[in-house]
Amino acid sequence: MDLRRSKYANYRYSNYMQEGLAVLKIGSSVEAAIFTDDRTIGRNNNVLHSAKREFAAKNSVASSPSKSRDENSATWERKKPCDDKAIRTTKNFIGKSCYNLGEKGSGFRPRGEVQDFNTLRRECLAAGRLFEDPEFPANDSSLYFSRRPDRYIEWKRPMEIADDPQLFVEGFSRFDVQQGELGDCWLLAAVANLTMHQNLFFQVMPEDQSFEENYAGIFHFRFWQYGRWVDVVIDDRLPTCRGELVYLHSAENNEFWSALLEKAYAKLHGSYEALKGGSTCEAMEDFTGGVTEMYQMDQTPPNLFNILLKAFERNSLLGCSIEPDPNVVEAETPQGLIRGHAYSITQVKNVEIHMPNRYGTIPLLRLRNPWGNEAEWNGPWSDQSPEWRFIPDHEKEELGLTFDMDGEFWMSFHDFTRHFTQLEICNLNPDSLTTDDISAGKKRWEMSVFEGEWVRGVTAGGCRNFLETFWHNPQYRITLECPDEDDDKCTVIIALMQKNRRAQRRMGADCLTIGFAIYHLEYPERLPKPLDINFFKYNASVGRSPAFINLREVTCRFKLPPGVYCIVPSTFDPNEEGEFLLRIFSENKNNMEENDEEVGIGDVDDRVPDEPEEDRNTEKVREFFKKLAGPDLEVDWMELKDILDFAMRKGKCCVCALLTRYIFT
Repeated sequence: MDLRRSKYANYRYSNYMQEGLAVLKIGSSVEAAIFTDDRTIGRNNNVLHSAKREFAAKNSVASSPSKSRDENSATWERKKPCDDKAIRTTKNFIGKSCYNLGEKGSGFRPRGEVQDFNTLRRECLAAGRLFEDPEFPANDSSLYFSRRPDRYIEWKRPMEIADDPQLFVEGFSRFDVQQGELGDCWLLAAVANLTMHQNLFFQVMPEDQSFEENYAGIFHFRFWQYGRWVDVVIDDRLPTCRGELVYLHSAENNEFWSALLEKAYAKLHGSYEALKGGSTCEAMEDFTGGVTEMYQMDQTPPNLFNILLKAFERNSLLGCSIEPDPNVVEAETPQGLIRGHAYSITQVKNVEIHMPNRYGTIPLLRLRNPWGNEAEWNGPWSDQSPEWRFIPDHEKEELGLTFDMDGEFWMSFHDFTRHFTQLEICNLNPDSLTTDDISAGKKRWEMSVFEGEWVRGVTAGGCRNFLETFWHNPQYRITLECPDEDDDKCTVIIALMQKNRRAQRRMGADCLTIGFAIYHLEYPERLPKPLDINFFKYNASVGRSPAFINLREVTCRFKLPPGVYCIVPSTFDPNEEGEFLLRIFSENKNNMEENDEEVGIGDVDDRVPDEPEEDRNTEKVREFFKKLAGPDLEVDWMELKDILDFAMRKGKCCVCALLTRYIFT
């Protein structure tokens, strides 16, 4: 993955991506985690679990990890190992390009002191105290930004909530994710999907933490945010009411990984309230760095099941939902499905079927309700459905078939398309593939990433309806040379994401209405950079986003002939300001650059007289620059914008000129 940045981005408040500059790369996994993803029959009997562990220790019996329910096995009912050491990965595979929250280069402004997990933990252990996070305090400001809690909330550490607190009780699974009182089922569905992918799970939750070894009341999680991985540090004080967790929790009362993950995600966005309402694809992308496609079930392509099957085979994360009832919150349908609720798809398979008058296969999906309760599909292929009589025993074993009231169920693809209204597919970042995946011949996307900003009066031109200003928008040129293996065209997924809008909710910011258009450049060498108003006046787009919409991200898949194209991202109305990230996924390598003239700085003319002695305001600007730039005296475009704003407030344009000269000499 290239994330190219140019020092000249500062001139237009957008990032010119050039070869050879900063590169962020996610590393690869060294060793896969060994775990199983189902609960034992006596899943809530912690006394029994402890007795099993004690028995195993006394008899020196090493628990052998059993296979997940998605693998072949000799029994239908799966059990997790009792040994707490069953999870045995070696190290996180994010690599070196993970920034601390607020650190320079993280894309986030510091909210105080930049927090480094290892440093803080060492300090707490040396001082013999438990960590208390001053940046996300245990008070109402971390819960809500628009109101006060309607009851008394007490913040407690896990040791005050349960005996023998653990991050994991017999491993981790999708059954660990139970929704609390916060309206964030979109997040829970993504978390449930995350547990199905061990490498991705440990990418988000590093393994260097526990309630036992080096415990200091401090934990950390890693989330993808706009092209970078960001490490978020938290303390383990959790909101409770009458001694019970208020928000996300596990079915096991002494298992806390899911509650801590939710807290870290809430801190990233400023508060728990900021997590209310959202799309599963948003959380999927923050956990993986992937790009998400959204399908409305009444407008799906004819090969949708094949798309789903291939996506599942490539470890894509899948989610779905039913259009909500405007009159009833999370109304239940006669078939047992919940409207407006986010479900995760945990298996996609063509299943062998033997009926008296029919032999063949039937496409089936396994889904899960994040509530993890008895609210399940009750139609064909549901738990205890008579259709299962026609499935051979070996197929049942391969499916890991169980009939628990756990919120997980099977249904036919036909019924799925009839009852669900929306489908989300998260295509994983190409760097998320492990060495094992590559050795197994799995394919990967080629990806280009650009950052930019719409600035009032400069680059915020609005959509094509506003021809006079549309050409002011940032423009990106992409060259597609090689068609797909099985086609004469090139598959391209374009994803336009607006940045930081959820975190800015407390300031009244909502998502902007965004979209993009694609133009074919038949003779690119004859065209100006950037394309001017005359080009857009006489040339129609060859592709565009399905609509301009106020979501965090707009994504669309295209089939384009090889050639040169220009992508123009924009808001719907002119002069709406915001930052964005533009990502391009293609099956074969693409060459992408900002479609703009090169900006450079020539040599200083000897005839330019020396500047007079700097006054007090200039010195203040210089000190402000040094403070933001740090010891390397380098700034990104966000920091330069802050510096120029500070300089202009001093009321002297010469200050800006001197500052610019100081920065680039």
